[in-house]
Amino acid sequence: MILFECECDFALLENGRKKNDETECIVRIEDEAFSISPKFGEPFYFSYHDVYKFKSAEYKIIINLTSDVSFILSKLGYYFDDFLRFFSKKINETILKELLINETIRKSGIKADFIYYTKTNEVLEGLCELRLYDTSLVVIPECGEIIRVLFSEIQEISVEDYSVLVVREDGERLSLSKMGWEFDNFIKVFSEVYNERQLEVQTYLKELLPEAHPLTIREIASFMKEGKAVRRIDIDMISPDLWKELERRIGLLGIKKEYDFLSKIARREKVCIGVKRGLLGELTGEYIWFLIPIYGDETRSYGNAIAMEASSEKDSGKATYFFRIVGRKEYHGLTFEELDTRVDDLINQINRCMLEINFRREPIYLPREKIEKPEYEHYKFAIQKISALRTLRKLFIGRIVHRSYEQWMEDVMHLLKFNVSIKDDDKKWFRRLES
Repeated sequence: MILFECECDFALLENGRKKNDETECIVRIEDEAFSISPKFGEPFYFSYHDVYKFKSAEYKIIINLTSDVSFILSKLGYYFDDFLRFFSKKINETILKELLINETIRKSGIKADFIYYTKTNEVLEGLCELRLYDTSLVVIPECGEIIRVLFSEIQEISVEDYSVLVVREDGERLSLSKMGWEFDNFIKVFSEVYNERQLEVQTYLKELLPEAHPLTIREIASFMKEGKAVRRIDIDMISPDLWKELERRIGLLGIKKEYDFLSKIARREKVCIGVKRGLLGELTGEYIWFLIPIYGDETRSYGNAIAMEASSEKDSGKATYFFRIVGRKEYHGLTFEELDTRVDDLINQINRCMLEINFRREPIYLPREKIEKPEYEHYKFAIQKISALRTLRKLFIGRIVHRSYEQWMEDVMHLLKFNVSIKDDDKKWFRRLES
């Protein structure tokens, strides 16, 4: 079904070079795709998954596709705003469908004005729809792509004069206003959903430490919110008993031997553990995950990796994932103290990235040639749209499946030695019998 169409001019660019002069055409926006039909020329037909990004400037619309091809639409006249609104809506519908899978909408349809201040001092603003999901607040601009704020990354929320200011841990800020009669209801639901997530953490921690003081539980929960993995040194400062209980839970999941082996060769004070119950993408019920930095020994014959594993009682297949700490060329020139600083930053980054992608691990390790296949089109789209997923794929070294403990241990050491023996950061490790 055609949702919108109009006449305009278009120019085709390949690798930044114009392939034609501006040519008259008709652009059509449909439910599943859009098209550009030149007068007496072959039309172009695209899925919304093909769109890498788009923007508007000087009453022109630049649409970048996934294959280094761009289209510039101009001379839309009075149809400019309408096209941008319809096109933004279809792109955002596709993003929401692919990226927020398995999350329940708790509140939607709230119209508001937004101003978003990014880390790069860019200011995005305009009209939007607000949606509250189980684990995030989503801003759907009338013109432009969605902004998703995870509850786990919120540092502060303030309400004043019928406006809301949300400050993220990375310093980015979101201001919301002009909600009209929906304001009070939005604040009520926002507070309820946000507090539900915090109470889930406190409830779980209380089960682990039934004798702990409520204020102690609250303090621990504040930096373990939404399943964030936390360093042992930070937990021990508040409750040494909690770390012992977390390690005991790892044993109940059947991966204690693997955890112990990795811990022996790790920077032990940097080991992190996180816990969560429910609402986590592929994982359901209670899950536990850990991050273990492995610098290597004094000879630097292995290391430069962070081992990660996430597991639950319902997991049938278990695997350990490894990510690079620093560039392979610079690793040998860094001291352990310099690696300490890098690891602290990387742990925070991996925490944010894993929570942002709802712990979906398959799109992290699938090689590029598989991502290109039609059955993985949604992953290809997710990689284009989620910077966190691109970061994890860039840092990813390899994945080791738990077949037997002996085989797993042998593969771990082989991967860690491989990781320091080459200089190319793009090279991935594969088990010798695997393709």
